[in-house]
Amino acid sequence: MKIVIINSGSSSIKYQLIEMPSKEIICSGMIDRIGLETSNLSYVTQTNKIEKTIPIENHKIGLKKIATLLMDETVGVIQSTDEITAVGHRVVHGGSSFSNTTIINNEVKEKIKQLFDLAPLHNPANYEGIVVAEEIFDKATQVAVFDTAFHQTMPIEAYKYAIPNYLLTDNKIRVYGFHGTSHKYVSEKAINFLEKSSKIITIHLGNGCSMTAIKDGKSIDTSLGFGPMNGLVMGTRSGDVDQSVIFHMVNALGYSLAEVNTMLQKQSGMLGLTGFSDLRDIEAEAENGNKECQLALLMNAYRIKKYIGSYVAALGGLDAIIFTAGVGENSSYIRSLVCKDMEFFGIELDSVKNAPRSKEIREINTPESKTKILVIPTNEEIEIANQVFELLSR
Repeated sequence: MKIVIINSGSSSIKYQLIEMPSKEIICSGMIDRIGLETSNLSYVTQTNKIEKTIPIENHKIGLKKIATLLMDETVGVIQSTDEITAVGHRVVHGGSSFSNTTIINNEVKEKIKQLFDLAPLHNPANYEGIVVAEEIFDKATQVAVFDTAFHQTMPIEAYKYAIPNYLLTDNKIRVYGFHGTSHKYVSEKAINFLEKSSKIITIHLGNGCSMTAIKDGKSIDTSLGFGPMNGLVMGTRSGDVDQSVIFHMVNALGYSLAEVNTMLQKQSGMLGLTGFSDLRDIEAEAENGNKECQLALLMNAYRIKKYIGSYVAALGGLDAIIFTAGVGENSSYIRSLVCKDMEFFGIELDSVKNAPRSKEIREINTPESKTKILVIPTNEEIEIANQVFELLSR
């Protein structure tokens, strides 16, 4: 069966057309920097490669451009949308309603909408992808794969907050975790590479960022919680912040709760620190002597180091750390900052191995390093396709 995978991020869309069960990628591509004048669009098949920089205002416009290319008379790979059996959608927040891959109907869409407030940068984009896909691929089965599902194995001491018990039992307020599709995919690749079930820390760094402690293939703790805003410093999200700051901003500085929410979600993180949300721009500015960008990069790495230390304690040891996603795979500078002065944890980076880029799994630690340092390109689309195919083949 042919499955279209749509992975709508906060400022990007990744997509693939995959033949299952062979996992042959017929077409792939992405759009990033959505909302900017310099949005990048790529479209790759076995015989064609298109790359262009054009303004793409929102996810709906981006998805329609992708669909047009798929059916283009010259570079398209399908004659009709009837050839598509299913469309698999990455959905960030499943709340307490979804812990498994799910066929989408009106009830499912309504529940995804109800979770907009918990993932305001993602669930609306995911929902938009579903609505547009239903219009374009009107005979295909629409399937949702939830980022929160992989983290359902966390023990209660990891996912429960130290707040009144009824807020968990009655209101389902707890740590859910995100980027689960990516963490699951790269951890399984690492286990195969290492040839053993290990104590692993996966570090997913993109516009959104998270880390997960994985023991014997299962998530036991993760940095994102009830919503995808805490933990690491992200593109526009603050990550961890003292709750007292929120009360002070409202009670003493006159901000409304809506203004604080917008600030912490969309105006903070690397954007708030530097004026830029894209790490490529920040690294370029830092190289040119921009001290705000230099400090932001140090803060970014420092936060990651703190989580490595806490997760080593939770795991009771460490066999490997994994860098993945756009920043984790491509920024040798961030990797070097994170691994600097980490010999206590057996983490020793080989600067020569760290420098080049590759689409393959690679080991970038020194021979003497007790902990493996791996760069593993994530492929959430293949993982989503696997789950969609398994669901529809039952």
